[in-house]
Amino acid sequence: MSQPSASQPDVPTSAAPRKKRGAVVLAALVLAFVAAAAGFAGFLAQLRGSEIKPSRTADGIVVLTGGSSRVSDAMELLADGYGKRLLISGVHPSSGASDISRSLTDNQSLLNCCVDLDRSAVNTRSNAAETRRWAHERGFKSLIVVTSNYHMPRAIVELSHAMPDITLIPFAVVGDRWREEAWWTNGATVRLLLSEYVKYVAAEVRVRLADAGLDIMRETTDSDSRAPRRPATAQAN
Repeated sequence: MSQPSASQPDVPTSAAPRKKRGAVVLAALVLAFVAAAAGFAGFLAQLRGSEIKPSRTADGIVVLTGGSSRVSDAMELLADGYGKRLLISGVHPSSGASDISRSLTDNQSLLNCCVDLDRSAVNTRSNAAETRRWAHERGFKSLIVVTSNYHMPRAIVELSHAMPDITLIPFAVVGDRWREEAWWTNGATVRLLLSEYVKYVAAEVRVRLADAGLDIMRETTDSDSRAPRRPATAQAN
């Protein structure tokens, strides 16, 4: 009668570590999903569903281009005396004051006297760098920040990091689509919010690492080796 192979008793026990590893991986994935969902819910909780005028005035106003009615809302704040000057940050290099004037025909005098155009910024981080330069050159200590509601959390993260010495007062612009329908019913809006949430988390992580002395993405738009630039005034363009 043949003797059983010595390797046979090891077969059932070798499967146990694989099952344990699989359970650990599954648990980690579930925790990651729960954390991401909770973070997304917290992000959504920051988004205003209606426009609320600032509770106070500021030295200046900055509007970050990229969304509908941001500039017109910022001009209304300037006209109402909420700030001394307005910086429109992220203007396309080929655009001039005449392009803006055509859409803001009721504010020609303000465009001529009190509006500066920044054509250097290409993203939210460089918006923050150029806004810092503008605010420091003018000695401003407080700014009203105008951008879309979904963009405001990331904008405040970047601007606060760039200008810890300046008080920021958010004014969130709420688009018509946001007012007229629930965000989860529109696929394009869902994708926009998910994309913005990922960018917001990335900005938070980068800023916290930078605060800890680990600046993994050094800011190149505001290098000390470059000569200071002044945003063009609307009148000069």
